[in-house]
Amino acid sequence: MDFNLKSFLLIFFIFFVVDGSVHVYDREAFKEVGNAYILSGGSEGIVSSHSRSSFIRFDNITFSRSKEAAEQHSSMEHSTGLIQAIIFEAADRNNIGGSAYGGQKSICCTPDLAKLESCKQGEVLKRPSSVDFNWPVLIDIQFSGNLLSTLMEPKEVYITKTGMYNLFFISCDPMLKGLVMSGKTLWKNPSGYLPGRMAPLMSFYLLMILAYMLLGCIWFSQYVKYWRDILQLQNYLSLVVVLGFFEMTLWYFEYLNFNDTGMRPIGITTWVVTVGAIRKTISRILILSVSMGYGVLRPTLGGLTSKVLLLGATYFLATEMLSIAENVGTIDDVSGKTMLFLVLPDAFLDAFLILWIFTSLSQTLEKLQFKRSIAKLEIYRKFTNALAVCVIASVAWIGYEIYFKATDPFGEQWQSAWIITAFWDILTFALLCVICFLWAPSQSSQRYAYSEDKGEDSEDEEAHSSIVLVSTERNGSTINVVEEDKRE
Repeated sequence: MDFNLKSFLLIFFIFFVVDGSVHVYDREAFKEVGNAYILSGGSEGIVSSHSRSSFIRFDNITFSRSKEAAEQHSSMEHSTGLIQAIIFEAADRNNIGGSAYGGQKSICCTPDLAKLESCKQGEVLKRPSSVDFNWPVLIDIQFSGNLLSTLMEPKEVYITKTGMYNLFFISCDPMLKGLVMSGKTLWKNPSGYLPGRMAPLMSFYLLMILAYMLLGCIWFSQYVKYWRDILQLQNYLSLVVVLGFFEMTLWYFEYLNFNDTGMRPIGITTWVVTVGAIRKTISRILILSVSMGYGVLRPTLGGLTSKVLLLGATYFLATEMLSIAENVGTIDDVSGKTMLFLVLPDAFLDAFLILWIFTSLSQTLEKLQFKRSIAKLEIYRKFTNALAVCVIASVAWIGYEIYFKATDPFGEQWQSAWIITAFWDILTFALLCVICFLWAPSQSSQRYAYSEDKGEDSEDEEAHSSIVLVSTERNGSTINVVEEDKRE
């Protein structure tokens, strides 16, 4: 059966997800692809090391076959059921498999390919890399006699060239249909077990912790200094700053644990993404509430409160589910395929929020301009400009991210892929800094607050009156008449 190798690699890179940089296989079944039975073992970017600190280690790998296959193999004189583990760099993917007479590529050597490529029929066809003759690495494992299982000998493959490495277990024996595998492989970089794409993020999250600490020190020093004039809005901003710091800290320690142990516990990662989802939800609802004039034009959201809370709850659920799908249990450097029904609700809610925010901002600006609230109008204009820049940057980055992933399906640009994730945290932090600057606690904080007694900014809207003393003379006597001259 003819088969296109490139399609095979792309399909398996998209769908395969494992539990940690210690890749665990629990009776994983081989899938029939073309003329081979294949099990994907993982994909990671590995930095080379001449001190043998970068490697892929096979540990307690056990293969199990059916009783019928064991009986058939034991009755044959030479064949005992061959399985091959192949490790190759993504750049050498075209060196695996071949095509006879211009047909589609096949993983296993066929009779026609045996004549053309001098390969051995029934084995994986591979050609040496142009960079290193010893690569790709091919390891043979065979069943003995009529045994139902076989244990692969412990083995380490050392990485001496930086690249995106892929591991596949392949059998070309048609009698091994239903083959399953258990065990684990350990993938290690010089600095630890973090995959190459994730390794820079650990340092990035440490820098973000320091950035949030600096912002927190500045914000809370002002908060304490002017605590008598604090607005409710500034209390919510304090919560967002704390959650942002807490989220970055949790991500750092989650990656630190991953780097040290090679495992990524589901519970810890779920807790981290949940805190992130809470922070994102509160941030967006706060921006929406401010855009509606909460605390400035109105003391509450009134009848809109239930709608805003419902939107917040829906957004939290959508973000939580998407974040879990993207992060929990995911360690391969080739991005997994997130289910479309998880991506679309999150994208739709973000678009709906943006539309509602800018619609509300437009109405709020009109009201402030009508009331001639100069101070509040100025701060809202700056707020609107900051949001507009943020939205434009987000749309541009989404376009770049789509282009990046479309042009790199095999993850060969893994060394710069961490920037995709880091950008969103940087943009979020930058917007938070702008909002904190605009609504920073000060002795004049109350001038931006809603006032039931005065209505709006007294320096711009309240009427000024002057007392005019008018002297008139009546019946020979002078009468002083006090008149009130009112003007805006």
